[in-house]
Amino acid sequence: MSTIRKYAQGGNFLILATIAALIVANLPATSSWYQSFWHEPLRLIVGDIDLLSHNGQSLTVGGFINDFLMAIFFLSVGLELKREIFCGGELSSIRKAMLPVIAATGGMLVPPLFFFLACHFSGDAQYLDIMERGAPIPMATDIAFSLGVLSLFSKRVPISLKVFLAALAVADDLGGIIVIALKYTEHISWAHLGGVALCAIACCIESYRNVRSKMLYFSVGLIMWWCMFQSGIHSTIAGVVLAFCIPARLSHGTKYYIERIRKQIDKFPLYEVTSRDKHTPNLLTKEDIQNLRSIESASDHLISTLQDTEDVLRNPISLLIIPVFAFANAGVCFEGMSFANLFQGVGLGVLVGLIVGKFCGVMLACWLSIKSRIVQLPEGATWGSLSGVAMLCGIGFTVSIFMASLSYPEGFEGQEDALMTTLLNDAKLGILCGTITSAILGSLILNKTLPKQYYSS
Repeated sequence: MSTIRKYAQGGNFLILATIAALIVANLPATSSWYQSFWHEPLRLIVGDIDLLSHNGQSLTVGGFINDFLMAIFFLSVGLELKREIFCGGELSSIRKAMLPVIAATGGMLVPPLFFFLACHFSGDAQYLDIMERGAPIPMATDIAFSLGVLSLFSKRVPISLKVFLAALAVADDLGGIIVIALKYTEHISWAHLGGVALCAIACCIESYRNVRSKMLYFSVGLIMWWCMFQSGIHSTIAGVVLAFCIPARLSHGTKYYIERIRKQIDKFPLYEVTSRDKHTPNLLTKEDIQNLRSIESASDHLISTLQDTEDVLRNPISLLIIPVFAFANAGVCFEGMSFANLFQGVGLGVLVGLIVGKFCGVMLACWLSIKSRIVQLPEGATWGSLSGVAMLCGIGFTVSIFMASLSYPEGFEGQEDALMTTLLNDAKLGILCGTITSAILGSLILNKTLPKQYYSS
């Protein structure tokens, strides 16, 4: 349950960063600064080459956040996917993974249908092709926000339901990664893609040799990111590729390291500090220091490189990267914007896709698979509590906003920047309202349907 608590706590920083972004984006004193700051160029020049340029254009501050920092976020997502699939997690067997994967699939297929319908019946037909680029936006479930809301009900929620939502969100992330790789790739540079392959091969060789150096993987990953950035495939995918190259196994079994630790502990001198000599400094011998370092080394080797990397990235991502991303992308400026945009076109498509599409997709998939006896209802859960969790799946934030920024970029195929900015703001407004509504409705359903007794965690 520590992973679930980690995400629940991370959701608090997301909320604070989102509120701050909305305030700064709408205050007259800071609004213009907020809108312009993210377009400031960043350059890393070596000789005559700007390493942070692509197709002759320098990376902006906002681009650095969305392309580089989010690649680190997706590295963490990839590590979790690998752990869940290959290390005995909730996606490690067909029996464990079937219901969350089926539910996630339904939750990814149905929302785009609602998005298309909303755009066709309420959007401007002149820009229909551009609006339809945003169909994947309501597919995503924000794991931090959704688990954060679920955690409000504490031990009233059966463990099986918490695991179901966590596994569903992880499978949902995998679907989002595939969509980003396939839909938002314009032109491919095969030479740079070859560089990505070489980096991946080098990491796989080191992984096979069970090399534990995180600095080595991060260094090769940096080169991999640059090659992916230049290849035309979205650079965040480099984080996922790198994650699956990081070793998850131990070079020896746990017995080997535990015995080594015990052997070194037995060698360590034991003494008690008396009142007479408690202020006397104690110096260790060189042999004692070597024993302690051997114990430390053996303890480190009990943790796989994959889990160690996850642990190293946990706080930077939860406390820095995701809040910075939210602050940079969630600031919708309401000046000159009519809330009527929320009931037409892209805004309506995202709103309905998240609230209705995700709920219907997840519940329909669960109902069909359970009624056909392919899978069973999670232990301790009822159809009512499952419907509450399905409603929480409409909490789309991080990946939804990320997909929105990819769907409506400035300078897209000769389209006016003003049009793309309007569509992006409409999408963000739909995401914010859809997320809040799904959270409220999901909470009300869970409060009504969850049992009053407490489950042990």
